[in-house]
Amino acid sequence: MEPTRRIDVISDAICPWCWIGKANLDAALKLIGPAAAEFSVHWRPFQLNPDMPPEGVERAAYRARKFGSETRGAELDANVAEVGRKAGLEFRHDLMLRTPNTINAHRLLQWSGGQSTGPGQHEMAEALFRAYFHEGKDVGDLDTLAEIAATLGLDAAAFLASDELAEEVRAQDAYFRKIGISGVPSFAVDGRVLFSGAYPADQIAAALTRQAA
Repeated sequence: MEPTRRIDVISDAICPWCWIGKANLDAALKLIGPAAAEFSVHWRPFQLNPDMPPEGVERAAYRARKFGSETRGAELDANVAEVGRKAGLEFRHDLMLRTPNTINAHRLLQWSGGQSTGPGQHEMAEALFRAYFHEGKDVGDLDTLAEIAATLGLDAAAFLASDELAEEVRAQDAYFRKIGISGVPSFAVDGRVLFSGAYPADQIAAALTRQAA
């Protein structure tokens, strides 16, 4: 069966709830069984930190400034790690040393969806999330992004060295802000935003079932 419905996931590569949301979406698609074949999944860019320097910043200091103290930042990390474990994910905050600018990660994700070979956007999204949250890799670094792409059988070095898709990514990011999206992940079906947040798999499955009907 060819997919007839489109799921757009608006996300950022360094949003922990987006990795959890992806895991819950994958589980939801399994829950709805054959109806899952009606849906194709597409990843859309949103930058949590659009003014982040190109080289990123040291993560501990950044989170201390953002949340008031390193202790509060660690508490939030522990909370998201616990929710992640329930979704089958292991966050390694101890390995995450930098908060990167994600424009190039978004470029890579969009580019991967247009390749005639390779696993596609959904698998690239997983690879980016896992690289950052589980392996502590700097997903703002071009060489690191090229290595991530290579694990999926894609040669992205020349693309990453260019500015290709940068303006398209920024335009999509600006569009989502313009229509009122302020938090991610946000999920849309056939262009209609259904909800924002890492909803449990059964709730996502129920929403998709309603849409399929």
